[in-house]
Amino acid sequence: MVSIAPSISNFSTSSTLAPSQAPPTQAQPSDFQFPPHYSFPPFFTLQPVLSTRTSQLTSWSTLIQSYCRHNSFFTLSLIDALDTPLFHNRTLSRRLSLRDAKSVIDWMASPEGGNRAEWIVAPSSKKKVGVEGEGEGGRFYVYWRRPEEWAGVIEEWVDRTGQKGTVLTLYEITESDATKKEEFHGMDGELLTKSLGMLVKRGKAQVFGSDGGEGVKFF
Repeated sequence: MVSIAPSISNFSTSSTLAPSQAPPTQAQPSDFQFPPHYSFPPFFTLQPVLSTRTSQLTSWSTLIQSYCRHNSFFTLSLIDALDTPLFHNRTLSRRLSLRDAKSVIDWMASPEGGNRAEWIVAPSSKKKVGVEGEGEGGRFYVYWRRPEEWAGVIEEWVDRTGQKGTVLTLYEITESDATKKEEFHGMDGELLTKSLGMLVKRGKAQVFGSDGGEGVKFF
């Protein structure tokens, strides 16, 4: 087991985010600026000491959220992401193992990890029909904003652009030119539905229709 020097037993959670760009494919590097601990070899092996491990998991969570926000990724296939710069530092020839990566996402998906992830297809489960890329490693949402937080962002956009009383399709919300500069542009449809559900509960919206023809009216 790789040990960590006492003077650097805690991993920094700082990270630099540039303005969001058009998302590259998950196999391509972006201009994302990785935090200093990304260049620290032990960062890529989960540590056994609880206090160090918790700090390390927190740092991984922050990194994953920041990376996905920068690249406008709302979901990841874990098995595919292991080959990207997010989990594989080719300069160091170090990468997070599939087992450790699963542990990171499990922690992110827990209350302790702030519910910053959610498995769409759990690791080692049968492949979900119509969903590609999850494989053995699973597929998951990365909640750099949780659904309730996205609800607030969408509500603010509705107010700012005078959309109250307007009926919009879900496609118009995430794919139209009107939302190109918004963080929710390109959002996964199921995540959008989760977020709009929060607005429905708050009495701020009504969703109607089905089978890809859903619309939403904001109040």
